[in-house]
Amino acid sequence: MDRIVNRRDLAFQLYEVLDAEALTSYPRFADHGRDTFDAVIDTAERLALDKFAPHAAKADAEEPRFDGQRVHMIPEIGQALDAYVAAGFMAAHRDEADGGMALPWTIAQACAALFTGANASTTAYPFLTIAAANLLSVHGNRDQRSRYLQPMLEGRFFGTMCLSEPQAGSSLGDIRTRAEPMGAGRYRLKGAKMWISGGDHELSETIVHLVLARLPDAPPGVKGISLFIVPKHHVDDAGQVGARNDVALAGLNHKMGYRGTTNCLLNFGERDGAVGELVGEPHKGLSYMFHMMNEARVGVGLGATMMGYAGYLYSLDYARNRPQGRRPDQKDPASPPVAIIEHADVRRMLMQQKVYVEGALALTLHCARLIDQRDQTEDAEARAALVRLLDILTPIAKAWPSEYCLDANRLAIQVLGGYGYTRDYPVERLYRDNRLNPIHEGTNGIQGLDLLGRKAMIDGGAAFKALMAEIEATLAAAEAVHAVAPLRNALARLARRAALITADLGRLAAGGDVATALANSTPYLDMMGHTVIGWMWLRQALVAAAALDAGPAAGDRAFYEGKLAAARFFAAQEIPRADAQAAILESHDRSALDIDDAGF
Repeated sequence: MDRIVNRRDLAFQLYEVLDAEALTSYPRFADHGRDTFDAVIDTAERLALDKFAPHAAKADAEEPRFDGQRVHMIPEIGQALDAYVAAGFMAAHRDEADGGMALPWTIAQACAALFTGANASTTAYPFLTIAAANLLSVHGNRDQRSRYLQPMLEGRFFGTMCLSEPQAGSSLGDIRTRAEPMGAGRYRLKGAKMWISGGDHELSETIVHLVLARLPDAPPGVKGISLFIVPKHHVDDAGQVGARNDVALAGLNHKMGYRGTTNCLLNFGERDGAVGELVGEPHKGLSYMFHMMNEARVGVGLGATMMGYAGYLYSLDYARNRPQGRRPDQKDPASPPVAIIEHADVRRMLMQQKVYVEGALALTLHCARLIDQRDQTEDAEARAALVRLLDILTPIAKAWPSEYCLDANRLAIQVLGGYGYTRDYPVERLYRDNRLNPIHEGTNGIQGLDLLGRKAMIDGGAAFKALMAEIEATLAAAEAVHAVAPLRNALARLARRAALITADLGRLAAGGDVATALANSTPYLDMMGHTVIGWMWLRQALVAAAALDAGPAAGDRAFYEGKLAAARFFAAQEIPRADAQAAILESHDRSALDIDDAGF
């Protein structure tokens, strides 16, 4: 069995739906082809299976511990990360001059999917580092890139993002961490940061914390936030790691899942102050941090997808091999039991997992390809259009997989029945690991506020119109394809309804009733998520239908027919979920707003 992802599906997504080979027409990727892409993906899969997957359960059972001086964790985590770095994956998407392979982000993310599906907790350490390095490559100065970025790409330094504080949570405008100038471009930081993934460990020479803080003259709110590099150890001008900086681990948070990743309360400046450096200009730190946050949000969606995918594959294999019960037409109690995949409700649960995980994978890889196009496109107008499309897809790509691929994990447990609820099988751990994804990098509720309150309304709804235009183009291409008609017709109806609802909620907010509009932002996110995933499934169904018409290879017919069956299932059983959310949105329901606090 495929243990992490169906490689036939991954190849289908990359080469038949996204045409990743066409990226080699960009000069930066000209030396690549499908052969090199597949070779790197093969290496990633072998490494994920050999070094990451085997200790996933052990890292969960023996979570990191803090003895008051240092963090201890199982040695397999460090061994896996050493192998990851040695194979070149930390800098795979970077230019060869940076020690990279100059891979498209699309292919790098396909590799990332394999590592996350094998072991999300261990994978979190390099993924945070890659995102922090990408931020510094854009916003750091030359000296910062030399002293911090290059060692991060080499895997010698790891990185974090330090935003939340105990009293503020996601309300970043209320952070209290202060940065006092000390001359020579240095600052002393004092404050506390909470929920810092990868915030302390012994896996690297040092940890590069990217910290949001306020300067003495900072205006209130989010417009007064600056970004600082605060390393765990001092790093001199030659890049050598020295004495410990004034950054202290106050304690580890003990989590329901994702246990192999340290999650920390960090105190900056318990003594004289943690020495840091300003990134970019004062008071622009939040805009810089969004470079990392938006990358991380799509990464969260990809991670959620892969945890759901791994659970789906396990439950599929279990269903094919677990004999239990008999078909309704088998009246003889002495007849042999059948595999549970022959039972109708088990088939429903497997199909539901399939449409969730394969639809979510299509969306997250589609976002990765848009990033490649954005970064390689020289035409300013075309680039701006790609940015708008990415902006509106980002909250959906984070939230929809983290909601529905978590549900896929729930269904995987159900397929295994009582066995699924035990630690003898991986599906319960995958569920617990995945439960974090609706929370971190901005809760799904925050993604709903972002989508409805900003992304869908900004610039006269330009991003929303761009998304609708993309969906309409796919609907037009599907108009004459009989095999995809059920999904095409259902999606066309839903897209029209979504456009009307978006305009209606915009008028409601513009008329002063912002609270009613935003009280329904989560149903809006859900409705738009199903609309976008329906679009992803229609794109897949069109490719599958064309392949079947052309006469596929013998081994591929069942695969393509499975795609069309999944598209029909999405039309019949998932689009109605979005219709239900649409009905809620059309009602302008205020019941949660109008109740007195004492009534809860």
